Amino acid sequence: MGAADAVPGVSGGTIAFITGIYEELLLTVRRFGPSAFVAWRRGGLRGLATHLNLGFLLPLLAGIAASLISVAHLVVWLMADQPLLLNGFFFGLVAASALVVSRHPADWRFWHLLPLAVGLLLAQLLPSLMPLIGSLGSPELVLVAGGALAISAMLLPGVSGSFLLLTMGLYGQVMEAIRGFELGTIALFGGGCLIGVFAFSRLLCWLLERFHAATLQLLVGFILGSLPVLWPWRELVSYQLSPDGQMIPLDYRYLTPSAFTEVTGEPAQLVAAVALMLAGAALVWGIGRTQNGDHSAALGGRHEDKEEGSDA
Repeated sequence: MGAADAVPGVSGGTIAFITGIYEELLLTVRRFGPSAFVAWRRGGLRGLATHLNLGFLLPLLAGIAASLISVAHLVVWLMADQPLLLNGFFFGLVAASALVVSRHPADWRFWHLLPLAVGLLLAQLLPSLMPLIGSLGSPELVLVAGGALAISAMLLPGVSGSFLLLTMGLYGQVMEAIRGFELGTIALFGGGCLIGVFAFSRLLCWLLERFHAATLQLLVGFILGSLPVLWPWRELVSYQLSPDGQMIPLDYRYLTPSAFTEVTGEPAQLVAAVALMLAGAALVWGIGRTQNGDHSAALGGRHEDKEEGSDA
C-alpha cells in the first residue's frame, strides 16, 4: 500500500482490496472512537489492543511507513527517467484489479450500473476540483485539507491520493518533507490524514454494511476511471503551475504507441511496456486467486463491530 500510494495515479486502497484486507482495514480504523475507551476500561491495555486489532494494524502501518520512506527515492527517479514503463506496470495492475473487484458481488442487479457510472464520473471530476484547495489561503490549512483528502482517496480503490496531491500542487512538498523528515510539514499533513481517515472510514463502513454490492460497483467505477491517468502513451496538452512553481497536469491526449513516437519523437518501448502491463496484471490475478472471493466473510469481526462499535 505504501509503494502504491507513492505513485501518482495508483491507490493503496486497490492493493488493500486485492489482498483481501480492505474491509478489515476499514472496520479496524472505525474502532478508534468512544468504544476504544470502553474497551480500555473493561480490559486494560490488553483489551484495548484486542479491540483496536493492533495485531493487524501495527504491521500494516509499519509496512506502509517503511515503503513510503524507501520507495520515495525510487519513485522520484522512475517518474523522471522511466515514466512510461512505470505507468505500464501500474496500468496492468489497476486494470486487473477492476476485474478482481467486479467479480465479488453475487447479488448483482441491473441498477448497480448507476453506482458504477457515478464512480466513473467522480474519478474524472475529483482531480479537476483539487486545484481549488489552493484557494484556502493559509499554507497550513491547505496542508491539513490536502492530508484529509489524500488519505480519504487512499481508502478508495482506484483513487490515487498521490495524484490528488499532484493536482493540488502538494505532491512535491509532501514527498520532500517525507524524505527530509521536515517535522512541521509532516505534522500538519499527518493531522489532516487523521481527520480524513477517521471520518471517511466510517462513511465507507456504513455504505458497505447497508449497500454492499452497490458500493463494490461504485469502487469498480473509481478503479476504471483511474485507468486513463496511467495510460503510458499520452501527451500533456494542458497544465497550470502551482504557487511554488510545480506543474499540475490538467488534460492529456491519449495516443497509440506508434502515434506517441510520431508526436513526441520518443521511443514507445512497446515490448517492455506491454510486458510490464502483463506482469502487473499477473501479480494481481495471482493475489486474487488466493482470496476466497468474499472479503466480508473473512472478517469475522463485522458482527462484533456492529455490537460494540455502534457508538464509534
